[in-house]
Amino acid sequence: MSAPNIVVIMADQLSPQYCGTYGHHLVKTPNIDKLADEGMRFDAAYCNAPLCAPSRFSFMSGQLISNIAGYDNGSEFKASIPTFAHALRQQGYRTCLSGKMHFVGPDQLHGFEERLTTDIYPADHAWTPDWEEPDERIDKWYHNMDAVKEAGVAASTFQYEYDEETAFFARRRIMQYAMEDTHPFAMVVSFIHPHDPYIARPEWWNLYDDNAIDLPATDVAEDPHTQRLRVGIKADVDRVTDAQIKTARHAYYANVSYFDSKVGEIVKALKEGDHYDNTIIIVTSDHGDMLGERGLWYKMNFFEHSARVPLVIAGPDVRHDNCTAPVSLVDIYPTLVEAASKHNCLDSSFDSSLDGQSLWPVLSDSASNDQRNHFTGVAFAEYCAECASHPIFMIRRDNFKYIHCDVDPAQLYDVVNDPMERRNLASHADYAQIENAFSSEVKQKWDSEKIREDVLATQRQRRAVHLAMQQGKLISWDYQPPRDASQEFVRNHIEWTVMASKSRYPKFDDS
Repeated sequence: MSAPNIVVIMADQLSPQYCGTYGHHLVKTPNIDKLADEGMRFDAAYCNAPLCAPSRFSFMSGQLISNIAGYDNGSEFKASIPTFAHALRQQGYRTCLSGKMHFVGPDQLHGFEERLTTDIYPADHAWTPDWEEPDERIDKWYHNMDAVKEAGVAASTFQYEYDEETAFFARRRIMQYAMEDTHPFAMVVSFIHPHDPYIARPEWWNLYDDNAIDLPATDVAEDPHTQRLRVGIKADVDRVTDAQIKTARHAYYANVSYFDSKVGEIVKALKEGDHYDNTIIIVTSDHGDMLGERGLWYKMNFFEHSARVPLVIAGPDVRHDNCTAPVSLVDIYPTLVEAASKHNCLDSSFDSSLDGQSLWPVLSDSASNDQRNHFTGVAFAEYCAECASHPIFMIRRDNFKYIHCDVDPAQLYDVVNDPMERRNLASHADYAQIENAFSSEVKQKWDSEKIREDVLATQRQRRAVHLAMQQGKLISWDYQPPRDASQEFVRNHIEWTVMASKSRYPKFDDS
C-alpha cells in the first residue's frame, strides 16, 4: 500500500464529555461517531497545556511548552522548532493548513507548504500576561462572563464566517489533490467552534430542547487556582443565572453538532475525491471547556472538562477499539511519522527531541499483542499563563491525576472512579505512597523556579517588543493568504473547455 494521506480535523475548546461519541446523553455527533465506529477512540486523551496557543505549539512540535518557551497566547512559536509538518515534508508529503493554528510570530507556516486561510486571532505579542502583576486584569483580551450572559442564537458571527471559509477551502484543496493525482498529502483543518462566544445558528440551536439542557455541578470545594480563575473571569462578582447557564450550554451543544457537521463535510470530500480508503483521519481539539462545572468557564486548568480532549483516529491499518490508557497531543507527532514511515519504508527518526510517544503500537491492526500489552500511557501537562503566578504541572498515569503548583496545596484524584474530581486524595494516609511518588516525579521532571524565571523574562521581552510595535507604521505578522484571481476559473490564459475538463472530477470518460 502507498503511504497514507493524513487529515487532522481540529476543534477549539471541545470537551469529550460533551460529545455523543463519548456517551453524552443529549449531544449529537454522528460523523465523529462513525469514525469512532470504524477506528479507535481514546478515552483518556489530554492536551499538554489548557490554553489555545500553547496547546497547539505542543501539538505541532511534539514537545512540552517549557521546552520551547511556548507559555501563553502571546508567546512566539519559534521558526527553528521542528513540527510534524516539517517531518512529513521530509517524508515526501504535501502539507497544507486550513483554519486556525494560533501561531504567534512572523513564521505563520511552520512546515506547512501552503496555508489556505488567515488565522482568527492576532499573531503578535498582544496577549502576553504579566506574572509580576498576577492580580491585574487585562480587560481587552481576558475572558469575562459576557460570553455566558450574551449567549443565544444569531444568523451569523465572525466564528461562523471563519469556519465556513475553513471548510470551503479545505474541501476545494482535497478535490484539487484528486484532480492533480497528488499523494501523499497531510492536511490540518482547524475550526474555531465550539469555542465561546456561545452563539449558535438557528438550525443547530433547534436540534436541542432547552428544557433538556442539563446544569453543571457546582457543589465542589474550591482550590486556590479555581479561586484565581473565578476572579480572573469575573465569575466571583458577575453572577449568572441558571437560565443564562442553560442558554450558554444549549448554544455550546449546538456548536458541537455544527463542528461535527464540518467533520462530515471533510470526510465527504475525501470520499468524493477517492482519498478516503487511504487516509488516516484524526479528530481532536486543543483543550476542553469547563462550561460552568465547578463554577468555572472556558479552560486554563487541569480538571477533566478543561484538560481532556476528544481523540478519534480512523484509516488504513487502524484497528477498531477503545484505548483507556492516558495519552496526549504530543503523541500525535511521533505517531504520524511512524505511520508515514511504515508505508514509505523511510527512516522514521527525526532530528527533534520529542516528549511524546508513538501511539502506533496500540493503534495499528498489524501491531503484535506484545506491542499492545507493553504500551504504557502517560500524560504530562503544564500551565504557565494568565490567572497564575507560578507554573502548574499535571501528570495523569493509570487511574490517577496529580496536580502540583509551588504556591498551592497538591491535588490527587482517582479520575476513573471519581470523574468529577470531587475528592482530593492528597494528604490522605491511604494514598500517601502514590502522592509521594508523583511529588518526586514532578521535582525530577521540572525545575519550577527556573521555568518561572524564564516565563517572567520572556514576558518582559514580549511586552517591550509589543509596545514598540505599536509606534509608527504597523507591520503585521497576521497571515495574508496569497490569491491570484487572474488564474482562477475562466480567464484569458485558458479556454473554458480546457478549464471545464481540468476542474472536473472524476474526469469524463468518453469510452
